[in-house]
Amino acid sequence: MRLERPLLTCLAALLLTAPASAREGMWTPEQLPDIAPALKDAGLEVPPSTLADVTQHPMSAVISLGGCTASFVSADGLAVTNHHCAYGALQLNSTEERNLIQDGFIAHERSEEIAAGPGSRILVTVAFDDVTSRMTEGLEELDGKARYDAREDRRKAIVAECEEDEGHRCRVASYHGGHHYRLTKQLEIRDVRIVYAPKGSVGRYGGDVDNWQWPRHTGDFAFYRAYVSPDGEPADPAEENVPYRPTSYLEVAPDGVQSGDFVMVLGYPGFTSRHRLAAEIEHTFGWSYPYGVEQMTETLGIIDEATADDPEAAIKYASMVGGINNGLKNRKGMLEGYSKGNMLERKKALESELAAWIEADPDRKARWGDALKELRDLLSEAHADDLRDSLQFGALGSTLYRTASRLHRLAKEQEKPDAERKSGYQERDMRFFRARLERQDRRFDPDVDRALWKDGILEYFTAEPSVRIDVIDSLFGVDPSAGTSTEDESKSLESQVDSALERFYSGTRLDDGEVRLALIDATTEDIESSDDPFLAAVVALYDETMRREVAAEELSGKISSRRPKYMEALLSYLDSLGRSVYPDANSTLRVTFGNVQGYSPRDGSSHLPFTTLQGLLQKDTGEAPFDAPAEVLEAVRDERHGQYGVQGLLHGEKETVPVNFLADLDITGGNSGSAVLDGKGRLVGLAFDGNWESIISDWDFLPQVSRSINVDVRYMLWMMDEIDQVDFLLREMGVEPAP
Repeated sequence: MRLERPLLTCLAALLLTAPASAREGMWTPEQLPDIAPALKDAGLEVPPSTLADVTQHPMSAVISLGGCTASFVSADGLAVTNHHCAYGALQLNSTEERNLIQDGFIAHERSEEIAAGPGSRILVTVAFDDVTSRMTEGLEELDGKARYDAREDRRKAIVAECEEDEGHRCRVASYHGGHHYRLTKQLEIRDVRIVYAPKGSVGRYGGDVDNWQWPRHTGDFAFYRAYVSPDGEPADPAEENVPYRPTSYLEVAPDGVQSGDFVMVLGYPGFTSRHRLAAEIEHTFGWSYPYGVEQMTETLGIIDEATADDPEAAIKYASMVGGINNGLKNRKGMLEGYSKGNMLERKKALESELAAWIEADPDRKARWGDALKELRDLLSEAHADDLRDSLQFGALGSTLYRTASRLHRLAKEQEKPDAERKSGYQERDMRFFRARLERQDRRFDPDVDRALWKDGILEYFTAEPSVRIDVIDSLFGVDPSAGTSTEDESKSLESQVDSALERFYSGTRLDDGEVRLALIDATTEDIESSDDPFLAAVVALYDETMRREVAAEELSGKISSRRPKYMEALLSYLDSLGRSVYPDANSTLRVTFGNVQGYSPRDGSSHLPFTTLQGLLQKDTGEAPFDAPAEVLEAVRDERHGQYGVQGLLHGEKETVPVNFLADLDITGGNSGSAVLDGKGRLVGLAFDGNWESIISDWDFLPQVSRSINVDVRYMLWMMDEIDQVDFLLREMGVEPAP
């Protein structure tokens, strides 16, 4: 349906209303002038208009790592982010003899800086433009797969036009469920090198035990450097490349912040779901998250057992294990937060109010009367086969099977003109496609992969027969009736699966990096005539895979026509109540703001906003994950605070160095590594986590208890100055080290 008035005019009217909570909201840059009073009341000292332009300081200093955020802090392309954002790069460069995850890394000279790894990139946003009309005009006449295909064709055409400017990466993102669209254009820097990371017992202090917890004492920071060709253009890694000269970089504030001070986070938050329907909440918290907890717990146990006596394999899977642990704790926290709150009831009440408001006016009824019901029906259809799809996905869960699948699909897609290929298989995607294949050797072990796949296959064959299909059953040569009743049958099933796995792993060459890379140029005929068991399996399943893909796109196209209609009704209703609206996070540049402050998690309990070196000393047990380096503990005992000591921060006038601090900032995944700035726009810390009570914030923001956890800049500088003595980096950032 066409809008009766320009979309941006409608959104502007919504944004002129005062924020429901000054702390809630991940605001797009152009929205900030409209909420200037709230920003100034909170303590912002620079004009809000300066934050509205992504090409100007300080916004232009904030960069994306494609999953995390970082910021330039020097004129020579030095960028700071979280240690856990650099974890994968450290893992890729680690061996049993030289474990950078454990020992840290310091490049004392630029010639010692090491490549972050294949596919690493720094994305600098240079433009942010509205493309709503190009994406939506005429779509109201289409539905299902026709709509899906039209939208994809338009998106690819817009991106291709944008990327005619060589060296740039472009993306069309939807806002408010496809209600409007914006094009982000980013300079893509492809030579990214590790400069400095503290030891793992600093960067990951507290490990998974402390994840999402307060108090924290984690030095979650690391440094990259961006390199370009001698003429200043993005280039593949090369010895002759030179440091990138950003248009701006952040000023470091060695004096940090105090309790109550204004702070803001500039970053690229991933995805939130605050405008989802009650039906989606029920499905997510009633099935998806509990099932995910079971699967992640099982996966961690399998990896732990399979790598117990193999340190090299453990290093290869360290990044995966860290990610799964983080996801597992997140899901458990989500479920706990959901059980304690009334989010579902509030969402149902809102939908009832919306329905009544629509029904009360003939024009509204004509326009939106069926929006909510149609969307609910489609979502119910989408959720119906989730268990079946998950079990079948697990049955095909080998890394080598998925590699074979991508290679086969690539050969198929390369038969088409580039503009007609599926996303992920166009020429613009080939660098990442190749990099993924190159990285695989550093993150793959056949014994671990086999153990994980075996678990998925057994779960598939012991589930209800209705989830199985003949084409998958036939891949393994397994009797579908095995393992469904007696213990003997179960043993027989496991034996059959073991035989099938032996056939796959002994007969493949996809575990050879050179073979994988050579297959990038393979034709469909090459793939389909191969006797490699993984490639043969993919070919056998191709027709079924494509049937599922077409059905999914048909349903996606239908949902994409109803959700914007529902969101239009919701936005109009909220507008009538004078309530502000900000888009759900979608991995585009956002700003959130608030103040340094603690919170009360429950009656009679409160948390102060800072932790200190003294608290680190008290917390340390000498055993992982609470095992700070000996030189750190010695410096704390000797009260060697240097120029970073603060008096009266917590209790009395005793001097200390702050380690982490809390603020009521609205953040989520993707904000990791985001710069925390003070009211003058200076760097005072890095966001790296949230408290336990904030986990539910992806769905439901709770301003009284939701807090971001941030590395204090004074702890970063103290660690660099007093412990690791990287004076050259301090001076590069404009900080004079202690004499």
